[in-house]
Amino acid sequence: MVVLDIETTGLNPFKNSIVEIGALDFNNPSNQFYQKCRVFEGAEIDPVALKINGYDDSQLLDFTRKSLEELIISFIDWINKIDDRTIEGHNVDFDINFLKETIKRYNIDFNFGFRKVDQHSLIYAHHLKFKKKLSLKKNLSNLGGDKIMEYVGLPTEPKPHTGINGAKFEAEAISRLIFGKRLLEEFNEFEIPGYLI
Repeated sequence: MVVLDIETTGLNPFKNSIVEIGALDFNNPSNQFYQKCRVFEGAEIDPVALKINGYDDSQLLDFTRKSLEELIISFIDWINKIDDRTIEGHNVDFDINFLKETIKRYNIDFNFGFRKVDQHSLIYAHHLKFKKKLSLKKNLSNLGGDKIMEYVGLPTEPKPHTGINGAKFEAEAISRLIFGKRLLEEFNEFEIPGYLI
């Protein structure tokens, strides 16, 4: 399983661009990918997205950075060496849609598949199984990233968000949720809640 987190210039995979990809191989967590790029020509840039990921226009348009095409080719080269390439993440459809649109944009022949592991579904199922009270907002699940991290005994992800931090936090959360154990040494100081062990 590949734990994935990307940062973008907005929410629309047709108009906005990927700016960085962070990922790690869940079965071999020292095998990590983290690269940044400049946006594709004409990409829309939403100031709200930049507040989240900390980029500014000069960084996004910097021609000394890899192009988006070069970034996606590097990522595919990395992921092709992993046996289980099933994508996992928080709100993972967002990330997958950006990857799929990017490979279409550059006519790259690669299939990310249609099966994925969604962190929210796992945490929601855990709440149901152990009869934990669900956090709801307007009668819908409100188990966002910060609430998930709190549930598994982790702090909130540092800001601004980066792809590699997102991937690491998500991978650690999944390990704690499924196996009741730590995955990455950098999270050793954070205790696993008793209901996960």
